[in-house]
Amino acid sequence: MKYFIATILNKGKREQIPIYAENKKEAQIQAQNKSTGTLIKVAESQEPLDAQFKRFKTTLLKNIQKKKIKPDALIAAIRQLAVMTNAGISIFDSLSEIATSTEDKALKIVFSKLASDINSGYSLSASMENFRFELGNLTIAMVSLGEKTGNLDEALYSLADMLEEIRSNFIKFKKAMAYPRNVMIAMAVAFTVLITKVVPEFKSIFAELNAELPVPTQILLTLENLLNNYGLYVLSIIITIIVIFKYMVNNSKNFKYGWHGFLLKTFLIKNVIKFSTLNRFTLVFSELIRAGIPIAEALDTSIEMIDNLPLKSKLQTVRIAVEKGGTLNKGLKNTELFENMIIQMVSAGEDSGTLDAMIQKVAEYYKMRFDAIIDGLSEAIEPIMLFFMTGMILLLALGIFLPMWDMGNAVQGR
Repeated sequence: MKYFIATILNKGKREQIPIYAENKKEAQIQAQNKSTGTLIKVAESQEPLDAQFKRFKTTLLKNIQKKKIKPDALIAAIRQLAVMTNAGISIFDSLSEIATSTEDKALKIVFSKLASDINSGYSLSASMENFRFELGNLTIAMVSLGEKTGNLDEALYSLADMLEEIRSNFIKFKKAMAYPRNVMIAMAVAFTVLITKVVPEFKSIFAELNAELPVPTQILLTLENLLNNYGLYVLSIIITIIVIFKYMVNNSKNFKYGWHGFLLKTFLIKNVIKFSTLNRFTLVFSELIRAGIPIAEALDTSIEMIDNLPLKSKLQTVRIAVEKGGTLNKGLKNTELFENMIIQMVSAGEDSGTLDAMIQKVAEYYKMRFDAIIDGLSEAIEPIMLFFMTGMILLLALGIFLPMWDMGNAVQGR
């Protein structure tokens, strides 16, 4: 968001109103809506430090207060909304009923506001745009599809199925990571206890040696001093870094792009992100094509629900290529994200007029690839865990016993 100053003539007096907007045209519209006076000019300006701090504080508090709706509650609500819509109950009544009956506080707040917006004349997808964080891109994309095709109930049923599949994939990933995560936490706790409780017992012995200590021992003593004397400061710095990091990811597109790019280069994680994203993209795309949505528009909607920015950027080139009259298979090939086999399948689907069925097969293929990665995740992580365990044990053993061996040699006169 850019910072603008709008100069307005109101009752013979000039007023300057600060405005945040994407561009000058949007800033002019906001200025006209905020004041009944005559708009003289709108100029982009340097945001004052106090305004920057205020915006940072407001955005930070807003992000902390934001709560995503629990996946199980959202899936149940979407299914209930689909059933009620199919039965001919109005969207307003359906949303109000779900908001009243649910126990999920975030869902209650969101659906109550959606019902209020519907009553004010907004479409469901337009109202949902205000709750993209809570509902997710996929929900908004599928509701928009239902409104465009006139089959909102079918779109909601499909959405519930897709959300359940995504939820199932997340649970698989969570289960696969549970054992390595628990082991790493236990190792970290044990290492911290040893550093803070055991190492100090040897500290006085090492001090009596009056000799240069080996590097592992120096590292242990430095860690002991850091944790015992500056532990709270270290914890505060870590928390501050996490908070700032989350703020930057949520509010800086360039920072978020760089972070997502880093994840796509990280061992194991890159394949999980890539195949889960391609599975979701092809799944939604096949549904849109099957519903009769034009390819360019279907690509636009499918790409919109992708969270990873580098992957999103690459797939947006497909939409541009199709808009210019190119084939879908050539556009997908140019992204270098899809194997040659997939390109051939899409090409065959385009030639035979069965693109929706072929894209659905592609989605199943990527689901299979994702499941295979998840199933082998624990085995792939074990060598990494073993490496860290070995490193910590070696550091402790060498840090404590090397000086003891030197002391024994000194006593024996060696």
